[in-house]
Amino acid sequence: MIVVVGSANMDMVLRVQQLPRPGETVCGRGFETLPGGKGANQAVAAARLGAEVHFVGCVGSDVFGTQMRATLQAEGVTVDHLVTVSGPSGIAIVLVDDASGQNSIAIEAGANAALTTSHVDAAADTIAAASMLVCQLESPLAAVQRAIGIAHAAGVPVLLNPAPVQPLSPELLQQVSLLVPNESEAAALAGQAPGEPVDEVLVAERLRQLGAGTVIVTLGERGVYVSTTGGAMRHEAQPVARVVDTTGAGDTFIGALAAARCRDGLSLHDAVAFAQRAAAFSVSRRGAMSAMPHREELVE
Repeated sequence: MIVVVGSANMDMVLRVQQLPRPGETVCGRGFETLPGGKGANQAVAAARLGAEVHFVGCVGSDVFGTQMRATLQAEGVTVDHLVTVSGPSGIAIVLVDDASGQNSIAIEAGANAALTTSHVDAAADTIAAASMLVCQLESPLAAVQRAIGIAHAAGVPVLLNPAPVQPLSPELLQQVSLLVPNESEAAALAGQAPGEPVDEVLVAERLRQLGAGTVIVTLGERGVYVSTTGGAMRHEAQPVARVVDTTGAGDTFIGALAAARCRDGLSLHDAVAFAQRAAAFSVSRRGAMSAMPHREELVE
């Protein structure tokens, strides 16, 4: 069983011919509202790949909250600890470049900001019984820290996707089994000045020195770099015939990695390769959740 503590947003997605520069107005090619949020995305990615997933988070008392709860349930995610709070749900504004598939995203936390340590404590028994806890940083840090503390005390491995990036204490990192940042997040967590060239080998080693057990730095088209106490390995990127939309690819990687480790019992490096396949599949289709592969699609 995987427990995801995290965010649930409604994504408002607009496809454009090119991403606008500051002060520029561009015309859209299609608008959709789609359930998303890093936590919900990662939960759905793992569930579609056959894992049992429980979700801990908050949605608003609006129609978006109702839709997000229904979507998670339809995907097979258990939502006993998805709390409805008064007010609006979290939202994300997503612009997708039609030519390259690259995106630009802005988020408003909404109900996600209402997740408290009390909500996490209510799910403590579920977290302690999990095979893995998965967290991100779109939820309040105090709630994330409490969840990680409960898991660590129970001997449950913790996967932390530190996005959006913010400073994290060595005490917290020491409780993280798998730290999975992208290269810019890894550099920021390691204390590297913005704008400096990123050496994933050095920043991963620095993060392990700060306490993280294993560091997996995702590098986009350059693949994945894995640093463990037993050594390091680089995984080349999986080939993609045509990139349609990169939205949610990182979340697909996280969910697939958790599923591969917990459901299938794969070794770390085999699990990373499996997660790369899932992420590569997702960028060949539009959307975040809607592009995530089901298990039978990856097997085929």
